[in-house]
Amino acid sequence: ESTTDEDSGLININTASVSVIQTLPNIGPVLAQRIVDFRTSNGDYTAPEDLLQVEGIGEKRLEQIRIYITTGG
Repeated sequence: ESTTDEDSGLININTASVSVIQTLPNIGPVLAQRIVDFRTSNGDYTAPEDLLQVEGIGEKRLEQIRIYITTGG
């Protein structure tokens, strides 16, 4: 599966690898790994707000990356 939404060019946080997620603003390797690990343990994200459950992501960081991501839904 593609890591980006073909129509929008957004990064799909449900399919993207750690290296792709790291390309988001203010997301380093540790946080990118946490995003993938959370997805692996809990299933796909249904909305960008689900990222708030990942340690290290708060409202401010979510707002910084929201325009670059999709959940594919």
